[in-house]
Amino acid sequence: MTDRVRDVVGIGIGPFNLGLAALVDDAPADVDAVFLEQEPEFNWHEGMLIEETTLEVPFLADLVTMADPSNPYSYLSYLHDRDRLYEFYFYEEFFIPRREYNDYCRWVADQLPSLAFDRRVTDVREEGGVFVVETVDPGTGERTSYAAENVVMGIGTQRHVPDQFEDVLGGDVFHSASYLHNRERCLEADSVTVVGSGQSAAEVVRDLLERQPDHDYGLDWITRSRGFFQMADGKLGHMVYTPDYIDYFYDLDRETKDELLGSQDLLYKGIDERTSARIYDALYRNSIGDADPDVGLLAATEVTDIESRESRGGYRMICRQCQEDERFLHDSEVVVLGTGYARSDPPFLAPLEDRLRRDGQGRLEITRDFRFVTDGLDGEIFVQNAELHTHGINAPDLGLGPYRNATIVNAVASEELYEPASADVFQSFAAGDFVADRGARRLSDAPRVGDED
Repeated sequence: MTDRVRDVVGIGIGPFNLGLAALVDDAPADVDAVFLEQEPEFNWHEGMLIEETTLEVPFLADLVTMADPSNPYSYLSYLHDRDRLYEFYFYEEFFIPRREYNDYCRWVADQLPSLAFDRRVTDVREEGGVFVVETVDPGTGERTSYAAENVVMGIGTQRHVPDQFEDVLGGDVFHSASYLHNRERCLEADSVTVVGSGQSAAEVVRDLLERQPDHDYGLDWITRSRGFFQMADGKLGHMVYTPDYIDYFYDLDRETKDELLGSQDLLYKGIDERTSARIYDALYRNSIGDADPDVGLLAATEVTDIESRESRGGYRMICRQCQEDERFLHDSEVVVLGTGYARSDPPFLAPLEDRLRRDGQGRLEITRDFRFVTDGLDGEIFVQNAELHTHGINAPDLGLGPYRNATIVNAVASEELYEPASADVFQSFAAGDFVADRGARRLSDAPRVGDED
């Protein structure tokens, strides 16, 4: 074991742990931290950095601003350093290009000495009252150990591919996360089919639709969702993305939480307004003058299997329209799987499994301040974006990352280095808050009819 025991080891360097590293670096007290990442450098969804795509949250949802507006690692500081403040000023957009967000994150990563790349975590165990994190360099096989009193797990989600499609994955059947790496193959194909109707699938469709007039491929879009729905988006609805809503959701009983999450899909899934509009506009433009664009859209349809057509090339998709219970075959030379992302427990936690508490559905129990509930561990394991079932739809939101990170920094340092964020929004979520704020009375406290003054 290494002789040096740090305050915290972060596992994974995505935007959330990168933001934590930025807050730690500029904290008003020393916090000894290291952050480990298996990739050789920072890149955020590089296979989906399609031209003209933007973040789905305002630029203020950078790595640090919502917790510490004066932090030197803010997006505005990045613009200043790049001599782009006036360019951005006249850009007059609240939602920044996704490619620039990635460049901003890389700018931050290049300045932080606490980041260690080419470190794949293989094992986390407790030894002598501290956590020991074992790593291996994927390229050289060199092994390194780190010890810390606390761990922050920020490994993100992994691309989800249904089991029945695994056998056909390759250069012509791939997940949307790899789209840019395979776009030229799509452009030269005779036919392309995109499966799924979330934001990633829609961005692929939009890109292919706008390029279709210059190429000669047929384009089909199939989803098992009931339609190609736009995300529920609006200023009033956005008020759920606040610490106040986390407080409200966390205090609900487990059954209510699960029921509520099941009804909120279009608050954080679906297609954003801009992408939806551009897809329709491209369809309209491509049909001008009695043109018949080679495009097909079909909802409520599940792709149950994909088979290679070895003799003729391409792939045969076995489909079922769920509402009609109609089955059919669809052929495509290239298939892009916009089948989303999923979270699974990382194997490196296996040595601690008997110390981690789970609920009745096998999900890890998590405290309000983003820690695993554990039995007999001296240190704490904090989580980034793994608390959807306990904290609500806020978990993956970039704008709440700084709030969660400020909470974690304060807990690790055992002092309030960052002042807890105040939601300061117009909506109340709990009835008790509304009663207290608006002078209403609980029914149990109200006088009977006829007894009022």
